Amino acid sequence: MATEELLTDENPDGPLAAALTQLDEAARLIGLDDAVYQKLRKPKRVMTVSVPTRMDDGTLRVFTGYRAQHNMDRGPCKGGIRYHPDVNVEEVMARAMWMTWKCAVVNIPYGGANGAVICNPKEMSEGELERMTRRFTTELVEVIGPEKDIPAPDVYTNPQVMAWIMDTYSMQKGYSVPAVVTGKPVALGGSLGREAATGRGCVFTIREAMKRLGMRMEGASVAVQGFGNVGGWAARLLQELGPKIIAASDSTGGCFNPDGIPAEELVAHKARSGTVVGFPGTDEITNEELLALECDVLIPAALENAIHAGNVANVSARIIAEGANGPTTPAAQEVLNDKGVFVIPDILANAGGVTVSYFEWVQGLQAYFWSEDEVNEQLEEIMVRAFDEVYAEHAERGCDMRAAAMAVAVGRVAEAVHVRGIYP
Repeated sequence: MATEELLTDENPDGPLAAALTQLDEAARLIGLDDAVYQKLRKPKRVMTVSVPTRMDDGTLRVFTGYRAQHNMDRGPCKGGIRYHPDVNVEEVMARAMWMTWKCAVVNIPYGGANGAVICNPKEMSEGELERMTRRFTTELVEVIGPEKDIPAPDVYTNPQVMAWIMDTYSMQKGYSVPAVVTGKPVALGGSLGREAATGRGCVFTIREAMKRLGMRMEGASVAVQGFGNVGGWAARLLQELGPKIIAASDSTGGCFNPDGIPAEELVAHKARSGTVVGFPGTDEITNEELLALECDVLIPAALENAIHAGNVANVSARIIAEGANGPTTPAAQEVLNDKGVFVIPDILANAGGVTVSYFEWVQGLQAYFWSEDEVNEQLEEIMVRAFDEVYAEHAERGCDMRAAAMAVAVGRVAEAVHVRGIYP
């Protein structure tokens, strides 16, 4: 299907439609020039590649992979690679656009990209995943690179996958290129503090929001939907500041205890059993029940469209901090606004990951590495400044935080487009 069709006629309830709706609203809010608006609605480049892979039984399977590059006006593209059986090109394009805004809202010199391979990594061996990853990298070798597009982990990809990408790209170039990816092992030039960065950045924004709203951290109730890397770290780090984690969930279900759940022990339980369900002293709940819990802070840290028109009426949180990308549909956002829920949007709340990825890229280019304390201090400075800038926009314009974050981000990208001009 052509890109133009995807931008106009494809799933009206899908993530790309949501991303375009958000851009439309920001364009109206800031009075965006129409020529720039038309440029920002479309990705710079979308690649679809075949990924033939030899399986362990000797058969050949041909997977489909994507890489969308939305914008490069502020710098090289940046964005994750996802391995998932239900991924499609439309959502890859949406996530690439969101990455552009995410990088701009925290004011780091990147544009947005995203990639994916349609596969089920849970049903593949490590050898099959490695061979698929290396072939996928080979298909993308002309469009990625430290000065072009720097991939990172996403759903069902991890530091090992990044190591395979880095090695394959380096073999093609004939020398080691650690800065081609971020989120890689520390032994290959990865950054200290990267694993916890998205969750840590989310916690910084929650802390600042609670200050602005006059809420006490001590004893505040928190529910986490999606107890993976982002949700798990956010829960652990928040708990250190005083709140209590009353519920957590993953793809298999959830657990609930109104008196609090020790986050570190829950992480260990999930590592042993593969699920948060069945943690001692908790009641089993569903993901939908978790979203409806009365709590001070709800962290949707799973997949897109978790909060939608069909369930938003049940949401009872005072603050929603979007650990996942696109967890709230535009229709649900309107209802949340009417309910007075303070939403910290994804492009701000989960920007800690790309911020420390930027630190990793800088360290790789300089071959000079920072301590974990330095990483965390710089992350806090950037996240707090970004929150303050978005909150000021929110207060000045009288709009919700998502519209304010988009206004800040789109305004910065638009300025870069104006200054650079259109070539030729």
